Amino acid sequence: MINLIKLSVGTESVESLKAWHNSPRPKGPDGLPRHITRMWPKREAELLDGGSIYWVIKGVVQARQKLLRLDEVIGQDGIRRCALVFEPDLIRTAPVLKKPFQGWRYLKPEDAPPDISARRAKEDALPPELSAALADIGIL
Repeated sequence: MINLIKLSVGTESVESLKAWHNSPRPKGPDGLPRHITRMWPKREAELLDGGSIYWVIKGVVQARQKLLRLDEVIGQDGIRRCALVFEPDLIRTAPVLKKPFQGWRYLKPEDAPPDISARRAKEDALPPELSAALADIGIL
């Protein structure tokens, strides 16, 4: 099993990512949220064996979603792309600082931040800047 990690560009918080995924635009024909990317993951079988996509919001890994499948999408330009299709539920994770990078990267399970407890998941999320500062000094 392997995961993906991806910057959620333009996202302000876990709540804004959740609102985006609940809007019609990122949904496929089946109503599930998806993200279309140029590259098809070579490690598809490992990703679909329980992998998730971890979202970096404002420089901090803050949430993940379980990957369900990879769909082929042919753009208007005729180029084959990959739709990463995931469960609608966002699972908040322990905040971890992450420097900017382009595209997506593989993330080994042992390097992935843990999910936060169910009790903490019900609390309001901290502002991303505060989460980043606390993670930077090792408090969160």
